[in-house]
Amino acid sequence: MRGDGDPGVEDGDGTSDGIGGGTSDGTGDGTGDGEVCEGMLGALLRAGPPASLEDLPALVTEHAGRAGLAHPMLYVADLQQQFLLPLPGQRDETGAPLDRVPIDTTVPGLAFRTMEPVQARTATVTAEPAEPFTGEGPRRLWAPLLSGTERLGVIGVIVPHSDADVLTRLTRLAGLVTLLVQSKRAFSDVYAQLVRTRPMALSAEVLWNLMPGGTFANDRVVVSAALEPAYEVGGDAFDFALNGDVLRLSIFDAMGHDTSAGLTATIAVGCWRKHRREGADVLAAGEAVDDAIARQFVTTRFATGVLADLDTRTGRLVWANRGHPPPVVLRRGQLVATLDAAFGTPMGLGLGLPAEPGRYQLEPGDRLLLYTDGVIEAQDPQGERFGLERFIDFVIKREADGVSAPETLRRLINAILDHQRGWLQDDATVLLVEWRPQSPP
Repeated sequence: MRGDGDPGVEDGDGTSDGIGGGTSDGTGDGTGDGEVCEGMLGALLRAGPPASLEDLPALVTEHAGRAGLAHPMLYVADLQQQFLLPLPGQRDETGAPLDRVPIDTTVPGLAFRTMEPVQARTATVTAEPAEPFTGEGPRRLWAPLLSGTERLGVIGVIVPHSDADVLTRLTRLAGLVTLLVQSKRAFSDVYAQLVRTRPMALSAEVLWNLMPGGTFANDRVVVSAALEPAYEVGGDAFDFALNGDVLRLSIFDAMGHDTSAGLTATIAVGCWRKHRREGADVLAAGEAVDDAIARQFVTTRFATGVLADLDTRTGRLVWANRGHPPPVVLRRGQLVATLDAAFGTPMGLGLGLPAEPGRYQLEPGDRLLLYTDGVIEAQDPQGERFGLERFIDFVIKREADGVSAPETLRRLINAILDHQRGWLQDDATVLLVEWRPQSPP
């Protein structure tokens, strides 16, 4: 939560109200309140695992009410993170079915964007624009559903007042609900159907099920990725995995925008995973991808890409570029490096590879950007490109504003879509890595 001093929640205008009210030990969790909170969480933890995703809202309502958190509302973000969509079967205080909520212009959307609790008037309709609330009396509190830096959605509850004890109950409830939603989404089509707002192309179906989640964070590094067009993506893909201290990264852009492009990208990611798990370095893995694509297609198919290893302990970056736009490094609000070394040919053509990998030493706080050409080559109706300068400037400004990496990329993708009036001529993918060790290497 934002603000110094006493715990507080953000008002609907994004400011903290500084509401305190914790116990004398500063924990905000008195003995009686702690027992209530633990009882709520324990009961939900016992009832939640066997339940289906569709049953979850009713279970949360039953057990949250015992802790003074009335009329919970559960929403998850759609695939493009433009709307919050209610879990099935929920109704508002008047008995009307819940509708989807815009992320950019509402109080619950503010909680999603800032990843912090927000308060609103009880009577505020969730789809109305965010308004400040600083008065007394009942209010609705919204909290994000967070797994590390991954934002699944939000939960909203009605409370008679807001203090540290109430916030503790809500944030712990939100954490448990997040875990329950995560545990169920992979074993049912309900979640996938819910977060989609339109039908998905076959190539997109294949690639979304292949790629990892869009965010990851630990005490040394934050990784965030975004890809559009979400429902028609053809040949773009990204991948990352943390093995001990080493973060292994890749981004691919396969030739074309059809199912064959999707299959090419699938082979590239699968081959990269196979060989990195067998201990191959970035050069050997790139050569293996080159050979795998060449052997799988009768006609010429290829993919550009960057394969990289980041030592999260030292900040040492090693990479191989296979015909792809070079990554860039941002530091303290400036572009400090374009990683244009180790440039080789696209994978699938069998034309050779870099003789030596590129190497670069990151500094704490640096942001590494990997991207596909669809980002900088996006054109508006007048033919003006989004461009590398505008791309870098956008990320730098959001960092200066204190915007998180996942929210920065969400806004970036929206800006690219706006630039092309909502329709992309090419896939646009960004992989952002922020190196932030807690102590100097």
